[in-house]
Amino acid sequence: GLQLFVYGRQAFDKDSSQKKFPRRQTLEASEAIARRHQLDPDQTHFVQQNPAAIDGGAFHNDVVSVSNKNVFFYHEEAFVDPASLQTELQKKAGDMDLHFIEVPKDQVSLQDVVGSYLFNSQLISIPGEEQMTLILPLEAKENPNTKNYLEGLIAGNQPIGRTAFLDVRQSMRNGGGPACLRLRVVLTEEEQSSLGANVIMNDGLYEELCTWVKAHYRDRLSADDLTDPALMEESFKALDELTGILKLGSVYDFQNE
Repeated sequence: GLQLFVYGRQAFDKDSSQKKFPRRQTLEASEAIARRHQLDPDQTHFVQQNPAAIDGGAFHNDVVSVSNKNVFFYHEEAFVDPASLQTELQKKAGDMDLHFIEVPKDQVSLQDVVGSYLFNSQLISIPGEEQMTLILPLEAKENPNTKNYLEGLIAGNQPIGRTAFLDVRQSMRNGGGPACLRLRVVLTEEEQSSLGANVIMNDGLYEELCTWVKAHYRDRLSADDLTDPALMEESFKALDELTGILKLGSVYDFQNE
């Protein structure tokens, strides 16, 4: 696989491109992470995010791009030099053919992208299906420009053959979309069994977690509640039960007192 790091600026250079929002990620921090994780330099690439995308509200690159296997789906204005990025990634991919799907800015603007979370999505491969599925927030369907683009995308001969829209407004309003769940760690059966913790989702764990939520989540919270010691005690009890369900042991300070 390829390791792609996206940065906003170089730490020791004066950022003359900043107009509205600071460029949070630095090239040097990304390079340090790559070294600490002993990543193969031949399989690792660093690319600068387009300052226009950051000023448009895409603080993190998951708002303007998403990938799965050999498919890279991104906006035309996501990176400083997308053409060079394609060339370098394909060179490092070797015999693996990469498929780049670049969304034109004249069809979908940066404002549309940030408002609809078009790329803050999940691009997945479903067993038994040849084409990939793009799972998106409902906002991407409600935006006319992103809706029209997606309809044209899946109608064409592309690796992405289906879209699915989900109502995740509560998560969206709290600053997170489907991209927050993108982390994928492939484990062998032996590695899964050595985890020890009960953190692999199944029907039994799902039901147990639903019961826990119903028992401990308040349906409303006021400012006065934040000064009530009972809320803290409730929270401690809930977290204590949750770590028990997940078999995580004592991970909070109050559990060791």
